[in-house]
Amino acid sequence: MKFLICALRILFRLVVLGATLVILVYAVFQFCRWRGLILFSQEADPDQWEIFGVDASVYQGDVDWMALAEQGVDFAFLKATEGSSLQDVRFAQNWAAAQAAGVRVGAYHFFSYDSPGETQADNFISAVPATPGALPPVVDIEFYGDNLQEPPNRDHVKAVLDPLLSRLEAYYGVKPILYVTYRSYDLYLKDGYEDYLFWFSSPVVAPFWKPWTFWQYSHSARLDGYSGGEERIDLNVFRGSREEFQSLFGPG
Repeated sequence: MKFLICALRILFRLVVLGATLVILVYAVFQFCRWRGLILFSQEADPDQWEIFGVDASVYQGDVDWMALAEQGVDFAFLKATEGSSLQDVRFAQNWAAAQAAGVRVGAYHFFSYDSPGETQADNFISAVPATPGALPPVVDIEFYGDNLQEPPNRDHVKAVLDPLLSRLEAYYGVKPILYVTYRSYDLYLKDGYEDYLFWFSSPVVAPFWKPWTFWQYSHSARLDGYSGGEERIDLNVFRGSREEFQSLFGPG
């Protein structure tokens, strides 16, 4: 009988502990939802954030930027270039049409580990005009091909990246924004790049322990207003108020 009573007491304590953990996890989840630190993939123009945006490329095809603006899109980062030679064939069209719709634009460059930073900068500069009111240029640093399994070492990346950033800053008069994954940030950028703004890719859960300014929270949303082969579009928010956005980047 004593053994049974002891076992029941232990079971009761485990049940209480489990229930407490469930309540704690639920409370943390609700707090993060309330603060906008958890956003679902199809959650466009979330109420918790004032500034909402997308990023787009040729894969979204013909984009109706007025339709996107009507769905709450405040800004758009548009793919302009990749490496030292590739240019997005939809960039110029997107750049002009988004601005005409009142969407704040910025251009991004997909970083290559395989060509000099100077020629990558030249490629971007040849495609992206220095436009008053535009957001700073973005350098997108992620992994592709064999680099997924064997990332380049930090010294190699720095030797390519630093001249690219320096040339873009000299031409556009502002430090570029760095688009990163957790992996690229931890491998290459957590030390020595503190003066840069970061745009983090982090589906659903915000990178609240990282120094983010923009957060790409969805890679799989569907909005009205584009007709490309890619049905999905990326969603993003700015970390701050509308006034802070304008203070940081100037009026649109």
